Amino acid sequence: MVNSVPATVRPVEPIIWHIALVGDWNAAQQTGTYAVSTRGRSVSEVGYLHGSFDADQVGRVAAAFYADAGPLVLLGISTTALAGAGIEVRAEPGDPRDPGSELFPHAYGAVPVSAVVRTIPATVHDGVLVAPGWEHA
Repeated sequence: MVNSVPATVRPVEPIIWHIALVGDWNAAQQTGTYAVSTRGRSVSEVGYLHGSFDADQVGRVAAAFYADAGPLVLLGISTTALAGAGIEVRAEPGDPRDPGSELFPHAYGAVPVSAVVRTIPATVHDGVLVAPGWEHA
């Protein structure tokens, strides 16, 4: 096992992906809300939660920003559950200075733990995301 976070699966539905530090995810499970936007920054600081649409985006973000982070967990977040909680998800440019840049999903609010429908333990090794079970996501 890559780390102490077990993989979980619930029924398939439209999801966005978020890379979390294991400690942040563990804390969220205690409080019922995940409020980390990106590594070291909260949703209240940034204004939204950074997400990815697919494995390619997740892999590139992990290599760029989490290479030295240690154990990670990929959170598959239900867009249906977010909408039900009143949290808007917008596809927005990854580089806010370039409106034509690649789009990434941004969730405008802290995420209820119940909206996380999939978790996959992960690490970054030699610049590559390693996430057993990700190939079936």
